[in-house]
Amino acid sequence: MKTVWILEDHAAFRRSLEQVFEDDAEVNCGASFGNADAMLKALKRANPAPDALLMDLGLPGKSGLDAIGEVRRISPGTLVVVLTVFEDDDKVFKAVCEGASGYLLKTSGSGEWIRAVKEALSGGALMSPKIARRVLEMFSQFAPKVPDSGLTEREREILRMLVAGLTNKELAVNLAISIHTVDFHLRQIYGKLEVHNRSGAVARALRDRLT
Repeated sequence: MKTVWILEDHAAFRRSLEQVFEDDAEVNCGASFGNADAMLKALKRANPAPDALLMDLGLPGKSGLDAIGEVRRISPGTLVVVLTVFEDDDKVFKAVCEGASGYLLKTSGSGEWIRAVKEALSGGALMSPKIARRVLEMFSQFAPKVPDSGLTEREREILRMLVAGLTNKELAVNLAISIHTVDFHLRQIYGKLEVHNRSGAVARALRDRLT
């Protein structure tokens, strides 16, 4: 059973999120918080740490955007999925660059909330269609292709598949390799692109036109 923590300052909505995961057979809500400071304090003591964090950006005190980076530093294995009312370009870009593994609007519906967390846990990066369009539009405006990323041809092939949205399992099937070999290639790609996760690699690929 995987564990997700919830960070949402609106009490009624936070309870709704908790209920969404109460009856799920794969992901359980381990804890919920109304502000980032309380969550980060608990995360430092957590053993084991949560597999995922479903969080809002519009929080009292420390913002959700600031919290993403701290979560990544405290618990690199915890995947962050943003669930928010914000859809402006600046916040989307910053959340993705900080390492968010998914970005959904609260209007998406409870089925999408669960799916986003499970997609992140399986190696994917789910975004609302409207958000995905904004991300693609933003990255299309960046500088021309950077020729020397240091990627091998196989790593470029895998990067193209990441951009297309394939999960780790789908990568393994398409390339006829094991999940462990996929994980090895992904670590190599992340290191060469100087990113933390799949969404960061996709962001670099789109920004620098590596595929």
